[in-house]
Amino acid sequence: MIWPFKPNPKKQIARLEISGAIGGSTRQQVLKALKTIKEKQYPALLLRIDSPGGTVGDSQEIYAALKKLGESVKIVASFGNISASGGVYIGMGAHYIVANPGTITGSIGVILRGNNLERLLEKIGVSFKVIKSGPYKDILAFDRELQPEEQAILQALIDNSYQQFIETVAQARKLSLDTVRSFADGRIFTGHQALELGVVDRLGTEEDARSWAAELAGLDPDKAECQTIEEPKSLVKKLTGNVISTAPVGASWAWLEFELATQGQPLWLYRP
Repeated sequence: MIWPFKPNPKKQIARLEISGAIGGSTRQQVLKALKTIKEKQYPALLLRIDSPGGTVGDSQEIYAALKKLGESVKIVASFGNISASGGVYIGMGAHYIVANPGTITGSIGVILRGNNLERLLEKIGVSFKVIKSGPYKDILAFDRELQPEEQAILQALIDNSYQQFIETVAQARKLSLDTVRSFADGRIFTGHQALELGVVDRLGTEEDARSWAAELAGLDPDKAECQTIEEPKSLVKKLTGNVISTAPVGASWAWLEFELATQGQPLWLYRP
C-alpha cells in the first residue's frame, strides 16, 4: 500500500488572504485560520490583503491576533490592488509589508455616517414618538437633525478612534506621531508613495513577499511552497465557484448589506 504524501507544515509557508470589507464574518474566518496556523506550527505566514478596510473593532481583533501569532511565526504582508484604512491597520500586525508600486493604500482615518430622512418622512406623513432615558440615547436617529452637542460627542468619539489608529501605525512603523499625522488625513496614496512615507518596507509582488517570508523562516525560497488556509467550501460554492460573490449584482448586494449592518458605527474604511 502506498500512503499519500503529506507535506510537513514546518517546511511550508501558510498563506492567508483577507479581501473585501472587514466585518464580523471576516474576523471569525481570520481568527480561525490564525489558530490553525499556530496549531500546525507553520514557520511563516504570507498575509495577502486586498481590502478597503471596515469596522474598527473587527480590525483591531485581527491585528491583535496577528501580533500574538507573530511571537512565534514570521509574518510578511502583501498589499494587493487596494489595502486602505482598516486594511492598513491589519497590515501593521505583520513584521514586514510589501506593496506593489501601484497599490492603492492609505486612507488612514475614521468615518461615521448617518442618514437624515426627516423631510422625506414629513412628506409621506410618518413620524415617530420616542421615549428615552437620556438626551443622547437616540443619537444619529434618522428621523431628525443632528444637534450641535451631539455632533461634538461624535467628533470626540471619532478623534479617540483616530488617535488609536495613528498610535498603532507609529509604533509598528517606528515613526513619530507627528510624522504619521502629516499623511494620516484620510488621503490615499500609491505603494510607491507609501514606501517613501515609511508605511511599507519594500515594493514587490506577492511572490516577492513569499520569498521574503521563506528567508525569514530559514527556508529555501525556491523550494518553500505556500499552503492557503481557508474555510472548507460548501457544496453550493464548490459547484458555482465564485460566480455569485464576484458578479456585479452580488458585489453590490454585499456592499449594501455591509452598509446597513454598520450604519452609525465608526469605520476604518475607504470607499471611492
